[in-house]
Amino acid sequence: MQPRLLITGANRGIGLALVKHYLDDGWHVDACCRDISQAHELLALVNTSPQQLQIHPLDVTDHAAIMALSHTLADTPLDLLINNAGYYGPKGYGFGHTDIDEWRKVFEVNTIAPLKIAEAFYPQLKQAQQGIIASISSKVGSMTENTSGGGYIYRSSKAALNSVVKSLSNDLLPQGILSVALHPGWVQTEMGGPNALIDTQTSALGLKKVLDNLTPSQSGQFYNFDGTSIPW
Repeated sequence: MQPRLLITGANRGIGLALVKHYLDDGWHVDACCRDISQAHELLALVNTSPQQLQIHPLDVTDHAAIMALSHTLADTPLDLLINNAGYYGPKGYGFGHTDIDEWRKVFEVNTIAPLKIAEAFYPQLKQAQQGIIASISSKVGSMTENTSGGGYIYRSSKAALNSVVKSLSNDLLPQGILSVALHPGWVQTEMGGPNALIDTQTSALGLKKVLDNLTPSQSGQFYNFDGTSIPW
């Protein structure tokens, strides 16, 4: 049977690159993004892979929409769920200038949404031979790696996401569902900026390799795109 992937934030950057690589590898991809009308590159892929790619409108903070999509795909085994959609929030602020409303928004997208999506698509992951929940985290969420301070909003959202990943692994591994946190590297995207060290293709290929070779013993861990382990 053709393996199947559901991915959020699929219209640009790392998400779009991952969609392309999984299509090239023969997967069926359910690609989610907020505004399909603006997802020009993703729409173009439908023309070249009409049997492999389905695009779904999804705001990951809309829990009713998440459940509606799960209902639509109720009888679809999912081999892989990639929580890729993310939001950085404000930049350049320092201690004493944290925007509370933005903090809540970042947590909604980066931490709460991945768990609610995992909960919603748990039945589909159970239908697969070995389901995987992969959440795109960031090295800045590592306590060990935090030697510079600052970045309170984004850092805390990814540290919290890492905790979600660890709990998911503890809860779901006995049922054959793996959960892993992944650092994509510093990537040349809208979020990463033009000075980043790697392009989206390098990141996506590395992430896919990690997931292709993931074993149950690696569930609940935190990995760089090159396969090296990152300390919590």
